[in-house]
Amino acid sequence: MRAPAAPPGSPPASFDRLWAELAAIGRDPAGGYRRHAYTPPELELREWFTATADGYGLEVEEDRAGNLWAWWGAPPPPGVAADRRAVVAGSHLDSVPRGGAFDGPLGVVSGLLAVAELRRRGLTPQRPVAVVAFADEEGSRFGVACAGSRLLTGQLAPDRARSLTDDDGLSMAEALRASGRDPARLGPEPDRVAGIGAYVELHIEQGRGLVDLDAPIGLGSLIRPHGRWRFDLLGRADHAGTTRLSDRDDPMLAQARLVLTARSSAEACGGGGAVATVGRVVVEPNAVNAIPARVAAWLDARADEEADVRAMVARVSAEVGVTPVEESWTPAVQLDAGLAEDLARLLTPRWGALPRLASGAGHDAGILAAAGVPAAMLHVRNPTGGSHAPEEHADRDDCLAGVAALTDVLADLATTP
Repeated sequence: MRAPAAPPGSPPASFDRLWAELAAIGRDPAGGYRRHAYTPPELELREWFTATADGYGLEVEEDRAGNLWAWWGAPPPPGVAADRRAVVAGSHLDSVPRGGAFDGPLGVVSGLLAVAELRRRGLTPQRPVAVVAFADEEGSRFGVACAGSRLLTGQLAPDRARSLTDDDGLSMAEALRASGRDPARLGPEPDRVAGIGAYVELHIEQGRGLVDLDAPIGLGSLIRPHGRWRFDLLGRADHAGTTRLSDRDDPMLAQARLVLTARSSAEACGGGGAVATVGRVVVEPNAVNAIPARVAAWLDARADEEADVRAMVARVSAEVGVTPVEESWTPAVQLDAGLAEDLARLLTPRWGALPRLASGAGHDAGILAAAGVPAAMLHVRNPTGGSHAPEEHADRDDCLAGVAALTDVLADLATTP
């Protein structure tokens, strides 16, 4: 366990200190970060979150879905929490393989700093306030994105979650047990969800919208529909040097058609907003001189309309002659318009009119919104526009602008009965 953080100082100095503490955890020697759920780097990040929150005078608890909650004061008791009053900010700490430093941790750090700053000012909240670090948001280890928030809200069944496996065949249940957790405890917490009156997630923008508009921060408007599908392409293993082309049953040919059809299907969708990506492939036996016996390929498809997403998947399925396994699906989610308007009115005098951004990426905010929680998002400018890559970046001044905006938002929400 790391030593508790020092008492909060000025937001810039505190941001620099916390960001430096995170910098070395889970670094991939090839670049970026590798912070998969319930692996040593992610477990170290959990310890960091707990120690930092404790140093700021917050009380930390872990829910039945593996999410960490740092409460300003004692957590509301079960039942009493179901009054739609709690104000929550946060994001996640895990990453995709070789992911950037900002996707997720920026929101967690900003939430902790915002609450610490309000405590430093002597503000007395009229509502429960918490910072949350959601578990396994990226889904990079077990394949289901936003697993922690889906479990919490009942959108992911505990039995299915326990049975999910990583690339080494280790199940989530086994990973939980290895980390000292009881997999039988996994489950939803409807009272906790019903007790959230407002959830605000700060996140680095995963595109160039704010760069093009010359704005340091923006407001989220909606989460575009998206999903992940696994295609199991079967063939017959054989020798690469002695098997005639006419005698081969090579599933890599179907894999090639899958990739090309995914691209052409996205290009054929109207509006230009559709995307389809084959970003993960597992080949068996994966030998240079062997024809594969099986190829598993994962298709990620997104568009402005749900019908377009489904049409892309159907076209790919027809081309390769395989019905895929749907591993996750997120419908179009409109973030809370009333909450967004409140945030816009509050922040416009200081920051000017905040651009509204639709997100092609999934977020825990979208999962909570789909469960009926009033949810909003603040986006921080990303000068490169890149994300899920080592080059992902946000300038320090823009990060501090995000912290300041989130602090203003939490101060307003926490003092509104």
